[in-house]
Amino acid sequence: MNILEQIVAYKRTEISLRMTHKPENVLENSPLYVNKCFSLKEHLRMPLASQIIAEFKRKSPSKGIINDKAGIVETTRGYTQAGASGLSILTDKKFFGGENQDIEIAREGLQIPILRKDFTLTTYQITEAKAIGADVILLIAAILSDSQIVELSKFAKELGMEVICEIHNEAELQKAMVDTVDIIGVNNRNLKNFEVSLDNSKMLAEKIPSQFLKISESGINTPDDIIELRKYGFEGFLIGETFMKEPKPAEALNKFVTELKEKTPNPAPVNENPEIIQPKE
Repeated sequence: MNILEQIVAYKRTEISLRMTHKPENVLENSPLYVNKCFSLKEHLRMPLASQIIAEFKRKSPSKGIINDKAGIVETTRGYTQAGASGLSILTDKKFFGGENQDIEIAREGLQIPILRKDFTLTTYQITEAKAIGADVILLIAAILSDSQIVELSKFAKELGMEVICEIHNEAELQKAMVDTVDIIGVNNRNLKNFEVSLDNSKMLAEKIPSQFLKISESGINTPDDIIELRKYGFEGFLIGETFMKEPKPAEALNKFVTELKEKTPNPAPVNENPEIIQPKE
């Protein structure tokens, strides 16, 4: 059993327990459940956007502890101020050190799209994502059937959320190409052996229909990587470890965005004065 299979097996048990502890009707009464979602597609396509989806994760199965000192409030607000177009927050606790409360805390003070990064297998988890303040869900084609992708993406759209379907190869792309998927994300990390190569994005780029916004995930370490991937039509770049391995992830992003602007033919300030709502006392 590879790590992905282990995660899915554990997740099924975890979901059953969560459904018992907090049924869907309770989730639907969450104050955040009625909020209108922010569009990640719109934020990625804003003029002069950095197109970076900055990720907050404390650990991973392949790297172990990445950064368990950085605070969720300081980091997510710092990411926003540094010019992130969206946030990705891991909520899996056992394997990635996250929790639902991380999104609830981040949502309190920011007007920016938040992706709930988890292993979505059921509609319950989508209801849960909406209830904690997420705007976008992730569907991983490697762990879902064609019919599950259709069912789950349709349910998310009914809740007003956007859907990223993550793929690793052409076979998974075929499953991901459904009308209720907004964004196709090419993961450059093989979830079975954790090898990483940006060539995976380059190889699959032209096979992704234009109706889907394309993002590249994992293995993006420098501004030059983004500049190169943009040539292949990618409009979003999910970056986590590059920033999280630094003591102050938001400062690392700020430096990254500054360098990216300097290397872009027509650089311009990126979201230098984002609207940030101060959290309630």
